[in-house]
Amino acid sequence: MTHFEQFWSRTVTATSTLPSLWDAAHAATLSAPELLLYRSNLLGSDLRVTNYGGGNTSAKLTHSDPLTGQDVTVLWVKGSGGDLGSMALDGFSTLYLDKLQQLKGLYRGLEHEDEMVGYLPHCTFNLNPRAASIDTPLHAYIPYAHVDHMHPDAVIAIAAAARSQELTAEIFGGEIGWLPWQRPGFDLGLKLEAVARSNPKLRGIMLGGHGVFTWGDTAQDCYETTLRIINRADEWLRATVTGPAFGGPACAPLAESERRTIAAALMPALRGKISATQPKVGHFNDSPEVLEFVCAKDRDALAALGTSCPDHFLRTKIRPLVVPFDPQQPDLPATLAALDDAVAAYRADYAAYYERCRRPNSPKMRDPNAVVYLVPGVGMITFAADKATARIAGEFYVNAINVMRGANGADRYVGLDEQEAFDIEYWLLEEAKLQRMPKPKSLAGQIAFVTGGAGGIGRATVESLLGDGAAVVLADIDADSLNATVQDFAKRFGKDRVTGVRVDVTDEASVTAGFEAAALAFGGVDLLVSNAGIASAAPVEETSLDLWNRNISVLTTGYFLVGREAFKVMKTQGTGGSIVFIGSKNALAASPNASAYCTAKAAELHLARCLALEGAPLGIRVNSVNPDAVLRGSKIWSGSWLQERAEAYNLSTDALEDHYRQRSLLKRSVYPEDIAAAVLFFCTGASAKSTGNILNVDAGNAAAFTR
Repeated sequence: MTHFEQFWSRTVTATSTLPSLWDAAHAATLSAPELLLYRSNLLGSDLRVTNYGGGNTSAKLTHSDPLTGQDVTVLWVKGSGGDLGSMALDGFSTLYLDKLQQLKGLYRGLEHEDEMVGYLPHCTFNLNPRAASIDTPLHAYIPYAHVDHMHPDAVIAIAAAARSQELTAEIFGGEIGWLPWQRPGFDLGLKLEAVARSNPKLRGIMLGGHGVFTWGDTAQDCYETTLRIINRADEWLRATVTGPAFGGPACAPLAESERRTIAAALMPALRGKISATQPKVGHFNDSPEVLEFVCAKDRDALAALGTSCPDHFLRTKIRPLVVPFDPQQPDLPATLAALDDAVAAYRADYAAYYERCRRPNSPKMRDPNAVVYLVPGVGMITFAADKATARIAGEFYVNAINVMRGANGADRYVGLDEQEAFDIEYWLLEEAKLQRMPKPKSLAGQIAFVTGGAGGIGRATVESLLGDGAAVVLADIDADSLNATVQDFAKRFGKDRVTGVRVDVTDEASVTAGFEAAALAFGGVDLLVSNAGIASAAPVEETSLDLWNRNISVLTTGYFLVGREAFKVMKTQGTGGSIVFIGSKNALAASPNASAYCTAKAAELHLARCLALEGAPLGIRVNSVNPDAVLRGSKIWSGSWLQERAEAYNLSTDALEDHYRQRSLLKRSVYPEDIAAAVLFFCTGASAKSTGNILNVDAGNAAAFTR
């Protein structure tokens, strides 16, 4: 296996050849629209064929017109914003083909491209609400029943080469035509039609710097042609590109543990510097493909060229920022100190790019910060409004790395022209799409760290934070319960929104490792909910030193260790934060036979007050929520505590909940969801002017009044 072969495919397989997954028996049971969906899902299931959200498929099918009853030809084409691998039938737009043909008479030339998009809804068949994408004319005018448009790395490597047209002819003979780079739109659709009609032997067309169109008379024929063209490009690259990639290595990657430590330190620092107008969530990638590129001699020169395919560019921005870090002489403090200048230089460069390329009607400049950060010897960090977008941006830059490897190895890589890049980034249609996006939830972009996250109050709190848009790290000492809880939330909210880490809050190293994991998973921490706890009961003369120390260790020292580590991260970020301690009624009102627990909880409350004093100048708010008698779902009641509290009041365990309810002023039970609501208040802007406060959620207990 050559060096190129080792790193080419993002999908780990024994061979890079794309196999046909077409099941003829299954396909025979499908309707024509279902065959299009089947083909689309097969193509989208492999990132070697097209990236997430990228690519388009279409079919020209015969339907009965709902108004006339006559047979008409309808274009089924992937609608705006869909993903081939996961879409369903409702992801396709449907348009009358004859009406799309009539649009040719309305077309007024390149300077009026955007107005043609406004005509597409008038071509809708059967009131389909799925908006048509800008690629619709590209599919409509190719004179074949089934059309695929894909962005495989192997093909784009050829499309992005300086000699793309010559290489296309050499590799594919007369089977694939070629067109130079052009922004998708009506004019490109007409050009695709002209090339396809002028040469009936073509089975597809290469778009310079972009991707490939392929077609067929049947769904299976189109699918297998697409795979065959991709495999041919891949085979040619493997046979041609045999030398060291990217000019060869300039340095070796650091050991995995070092990479993780450096990334965990860099991510909160970077995140703080780029989150002034919008909080960002991060993703870290140190895959072999990334490490090969960030350690290469030609890294800086290639990174400066930017990406070629517009799908890559829209996700990754004009170019990445190379972090000033020397893995051969690692100096993390020096790198952290240099970040301000590096980020400022990138912003200035971006602003200059905007001024050079802006049009009279361009939208105002957007966020000038980088999306992709390359760290020599360490890996790649990406930041975006949420974890999924940051992760996908990183995947797209891996696509770009693969393209640069192939194009530069076979010829010379050519990035997207700067003006073309700007016109895509600040396309008025793209701006309109951004303006239509729903308003983010109040905690969108915020990262929460919840200890005791697998318990009753912890689970309810995590659910509340996720529901309001936060990304959440669950920390718990019970690994089995933690894993089950994380899996449950991942199914309901998505795997990019939640992760888990086993943490013993009494162990300093474990706490430090937990926050390092949070930084690597999401980029930092904005919200800490310190909830890990135990409960014990015994008359004072029966309270052993071990029992006393255990309470102090978990409920006081544990809260100190977790709070201190959160403070460090929040201070590094420099964007403030919110810390919430889950206290107890017992911190304010003593209970019989619970001296160790009550004392530890009282110390916890006072620790919160101390942290509130230190945190205020940094914008870090620290507040406490005091529950009482949260029996249902709370883990502390699953042990001996339930029996011990019942005995303290000379009651049966079954009578304890009603005892607590009747003891309260409001005569109401308190549930984990009630505590979660109070925590959410302290985590959102609704409590922006509150710090050092205690909120009792106990249905009313006069002995625990704070004033």
